Amino acid sequence: MSVTVSVVSPSGRAGQDVELPDEIFSAPVNVPLIHQVVVAQEAAARQGTHATKTRGLVRGGGKKPYRQKGTGRARQGSLRAPQYAGGGTVHGPQPRSYVQRTPKKMKAAALRGALSDRAANGRVAVVSGFVDGDQPRTRDAMAVLRTAIGLLDAKLNARVLVVAQAEDEVTWKSLRNSPGVRLLATGQLNTYDVLASEHIVFTEAALSAFTGQPQAAAPAPAKARAAKASKPAAKSADAAESSGGEAPKAPRRRTTPKEGEEQ
Repeated sequence: MSVTVSVVSPSGRAGQDVELPDEIFSAPVNVPLIHQVVVAQEAAARQGTHATKTRGLVRGGGKKPYRQKGTGRARQGSLRAPQYAGGGTVHGPQPRSYVQRTPKKMKAAALRGALSDRAANGRVAVVSGFVDGDQPRTRDAMAVLRTAIGLLDAKLNARVLVVAQAEDEVTWKSLRNSPGVRLLATGQLNTYDVLASEHIVFTEAALSAFTGQPQAAAPAPAKARAAKASKPAAKSADAAESSGGEAPKAPRRRTTPKEGEEQ
């Protein structure tokens, strides 16, 4: 079953409808697969720089505490042994990598399942833009965002993921400091951020780039098309007029005579 959403304009009005592809937004939701991918993503984010000192790394302990025999006590070779306070740690954590190998097809299937879950619950929206003009405005962008997710309150009380193209500087500058809003480029969309957000809002250009579907472009005005078509004709007419009605000839290539030849 295909999902259709209305494209919200910067004026806050719902425009034309856009149909979300079934292979991405109506895919089966595999919960164990999504869990495995999210665990792997969180594990890859760990730095793994933890370290403890063994008895060979702790400073001191070079001298034998007391003689080997005759004291009635257990023999000891160093005060930095693990049983002493200030001694080394046995089997403590050492620097390591927590990266888990996850095939690309598993990541893609988990992302499709997460997006399909959000789309099935009506939490995927599309906007044509957040701001009118070329100047970023956070207030106008937040108003469009609240309209897109159907929030009537003046305060954003839900975590929203906004997917925009990296070249869309107006959107990034308008929303990058807004609390509760997570901005991602089209190529950065991942399963964890989709599940961590209650609503997903795509810009129309980002949705077209993500799904591979062509974006509907507005037709150019008739005057602009006529001017563009007549521009090459006018240029060729001016060239012919300057050459006396004939087409301009290409200049001859100048050659340098070789040594010993007469000029």
